[in-house]
Amino acid sequence: MGKKNSKLKPETIQKLCEETYFTDKEIKQWHKGFLKDCPNGLLTETGFIKIYKQFFPQGDPTKFASLVFRVFDENNDGSIEFEEFIRALSITSRGNVDEKLLWAFRLYDVDNDGFITREEMYSIVDAIYQMVGQTPGGEEENTPQKRVDQIFSQMDKNQDEKLTLDEFKEGSKADPRIVEALSLGDN
Repeated sequence: MGKKNSKLKPETIQKLCEETYFTDKEIKQWHKGFLKDCPNGLLTETGFIKIYKQFFPQGDPTKFASLVFRVFDENNDGSIEFEEFIRALSITSRGNVDEKLLWAFRLYDVDNDGFITREEMYSIVDAIYQMVGQTPGGEEENTPQKRVDQIFSQMDKNQDEKLTLDEFKEGSKADPRIVEALSLGDN
């Protein structure tokens, strides 16, 4: 019984090879590891946060991991299936600049309305500060709010207090640090 779900169907592997930057061998390896960590084939938000905590023991990645989880969970069913996981991993680790920027935009656009507001940007920047264990206050220049102000002054060309995908892409290409913080895989 457990055998049936533990193997990927050849057509699924082929589809994922076409949709991602991974080879069939890599997909099989990732799948094996995914099932080891998630025997039922589903990664919950709690499990996702637990993984992040292993990588960021000096900070609290809970908020950031929850925001990333939302983008990984393409069908919004409350869990990440292997196919969602491998597609997101492919973009974040091997995608081209535009793919990574679109993914990052989706992360920052928390309410999915097609714009990034200051509040949404602050939410992500603050989550990154918490995750890496940077407590705002040491340096006045280095607070989440100052970082958001800096990002908006650089990116919000029409000064309407929200960023479009084009403004975000253009600004991120000018200041790669914005996306560097989001790189999850091979840098």
